[in-house]
Formats: sequence, C-alpha cells, structure tokens
Amino acid sequence: MELQERLNDVRSRIAAGERQAARPAGSVQLVAVSKTFEAEAVRPAIDAGQRVFGENRVQESQGKWPALKAEQPDIVLHLIGPLQSNKAADAVALFDVIETVDREKIARALAEEMKRQDKWPRLYVQVNTGLEPQKAGIAPDDTLAFVTLCRDELGLSIEGLMCIPPAEENPGPHFALLAKLALTCGVEKLSMGMSGDYETAIAFGATSVRVGSAIFGTR
Repeated sequence: MELQERLNDVRSRIAAGERQAARPAGSVQLVAVSKTFEAEAVRPAIDAGQRVFGENRVQESQGKWPALKAEQPDIVLHLIGPLQSNKAADAVALFDVIETVDREKIARALAEEMKRQDKWPRLYVQVNTGLEPQKAGIAPDDTLAFVTLCRDELGLSIEGLMCIPPAEENPGPHFALLAKLALTCGVEKLSMGMSGDYETAIAFGATSVRVGSAIFGTR
C-alpha cells in the first residue's frame, strides 16, 4: 500500500471506532507519528490533508519541521517523546503541543520558557500507568498532586493526560486507568493508543491517537 492508502485506512478505522463506541464523528484526532522519517517522506501525508504530527526528539524536529510549517502554517506539531530541561526553550519555540510533562523540573522549565517567549503550547501530563522503571511518566497515584502543582503553583494549563502501556500487557486496563485519572484531575483530553492498539484506545475514550508505523511503514 502507498502512504496515502495506509493513511486513509487508519482514518477509516478511527471513524469505525468512533461509531462502534457511539462517539461523535471527528471526536478522535489522528496524530501521525513521523519520527525518524525525513521531510520528503512526510510530504505525501501533508499532501493527503494530514495536519497533526508527532515527533519524539526536539533536535530531529528542528531539522525537519520549521521549513514544512512555513510551507503549511496550519500544521500542528506534538512532542510525544521525553523532554530534557535543557531542551525546554527549543521545545516551546517549535511545538504546539507537549505531551510529555512528567516531573516538576520539566514543568518549571516549561513555565519559565513559556512566559519568556510568550508562547503557550498546550500541555499533557505523561502517566506511567505500568510503573515501568525504564519509562518516563508520573506514577498514577501522584498524578492529581502533580497536575495540581502545575496549575496552582506554576500557572500551567494542563489540557490532558498521555500514556504508553507496557508492550506485553493488555492495554485496556491502562487506558481505563488513564480515563479515570483524567476525570479525577478534571482534564478533558486523553492521548492514548498507537498503531497496534488505537482502536482499543478509542473504545476507552481516547481523544487523540498516536499512529506511526501503520501510516509511514516500519522504521
């Protein structure tokens, strides 16, 4: 299949998932994960009307996206990979959404940079639903306190929560946990679901799904 065919297939599956879950059409946003792919490999997706993209690394994105966004100003770029505090300024400058706020140091660095640049990307807190030591994210039991810190002390508007379930586990309980935490924290957005499980994520309330290999192919 060509990229446009794969993209249309994913869009169709998202629409079917919305219908099956009795959710409004268009309630789930597709974030096309273009990490590791060069600009020329991304252009066919842009030509097919895709406007929301996800990247893992700030430095890689700096070499690819400024020119693409200049050509297509309505592109929305999500940072979905780990963020180091020394990259906070670059992340605020480039990204429209940062999904991986996962510790106080990062939250403070972002708050400072957003004020300094007067640029306000939308923010998600990453939750480590599987408590995996090698994976970034706030522990589920600490999520409410962390969201409260971000809002009340740092003045950050937290739009949603994000998770990456353990690869070897059924993702459903992790998605259910994230949805429950979102209610507790009073946030509306849920970024969950990737190429292998995005249809399950839609059933559990995902408002955006991060799909890479099903669109761009294997890396």
